Amino acid sequence: MILIDGSNFYHKLKDLGLQTLAFDYAAFSLLLSGNRQMAQRTYYVGEVRTDGTAHAQKLYNNQQKLIAHLKTCGFRYQFGYLLKSGGIFHEKGVDVHMAVDMLVAAYENLCERIYLVSSDTDLIPAIQKAQAKGKIVEYVGFSHQVSLAMTRVCKETKTFTRDDLLPFIPPQLLTRKRTA
Repeated sequence: MILIDGSNFYHKLKDLGLQTLAFDYAAFSLLLSGNRQMAQRTYYVGEVRTDGTAHAQKLYNNQQKLIAHLKTCGFRYQFGYLLKSGGIFHEKGVDVHMAVDMLVAAYENLCERIYLVSSDTDLIPAIQKAQAKGKIVEYVGFSHQVSLAMTRVCKETKTFTRDDLLPFIPPQLLTRKRTA
């Protein structure tokens, strides 16, 4: 199974000057899994709600496009929620959904391998339990911001560079890499 932390994925791709809206999730999942059959592919993200502002409506519309795109790539999605505090949105509940899905998969023997596309160390207890049940949890990260804690706890690690990810973005949509 493949579990993608949407916010984490979005920000890592954005750091590399890449977009998530047109990302070829189907091809990416094939690269991760090789010839293994996928029991589940899930993208987790905080649900955008409209509040009457043009900005919120734009975010909502983009999220709806992303959800439709994910469906065409064979992914399901799971919403957490967004909490606005001090004018800033914070994603809540996503890591809990990911942890629960990981544990259900391990305890119900739904798969042998879990590809975890997230650097969220809050998931470490769930990773440890899944691995104690004999599952292989593979951390999928980005070479420009590797989580050392995740590499230590997961049985396997795969990291991607910007060049590794370019084939999953239509060339006409490539943006310039942001510089620090």
